[in-house]
Amino acid sequence: MASFTKLLPLVRNSGPEDRNQARVLDAALVAFLDFGIKRTSMVEVARRCGLSLATLYRRFASKSDLIEAVALRQTREFIDEVDGVLQRQVDRDASAEDQIVALFVAFVNGLRDNQLVHRLLATEPELVLPFLTVKGAPIIELGRDYVAEFVTRLQEEGKLPAYDPAPLAEMIARTAVSLALTPQTVIPFGDDAALREFARDHVVVSFRVR
Repeated sequence: MASFTKLLPLVRNSGPEDRNQARVLDAALVAFLDFGIKRTSMVEVARRCGLSLATLYRRFASKSDLIEAVALRQTREFIDEVDGVLQRQVDRDASAEDQIVALFVAFVNGLRDNQLVHRLLATEPELVLPFLTVKGAPIIELGRDYVAEFVTRLQEEGKLPAYDPAPLAEMIARTAVSLALTPQTVIPFGDDAALREFARDHVVVSFRVR
């Protein structure tokens, strides 16, 4: 089995932020949604979070550092949400099929509901597209390792047969990125009941459920 990289635990262990840092990240996110990244200045972020510009620069040495921090928190919140969904499945000893469906729906809803990604794809695609395409290896890696970890747990619980989860996990990660880039699809976004039915009919089989 392919070995996991350190990106997934790095994301999980990246927070929570202290109150002042959280205030800065909240202000930056709202500014990015209002103006886009290119038009948002450090002056604007400092004004919105009630800090002096000098204090803001002591916390984030550059605008790039601030952007990275916002992206990291967005990613952590996405992972935390999916972790929470799956933990509820584990707590009730759900079947592999039910957990796979829950994972798929959580992934799709997380992508669908991410306002920042959709804002940037619509208004500043030149900023975000490289990180979802030619520079997208970290995103693919993160999704692959998450799904591989999920499959490995189910294998250890005897709910899935033994196989290398990495190829399947990468296929799912690449599909997730494609859905983020091109949300126009016959997959029933916006209807969780239909989405669960779709997952049972078309996704579960890929995991070789016993």
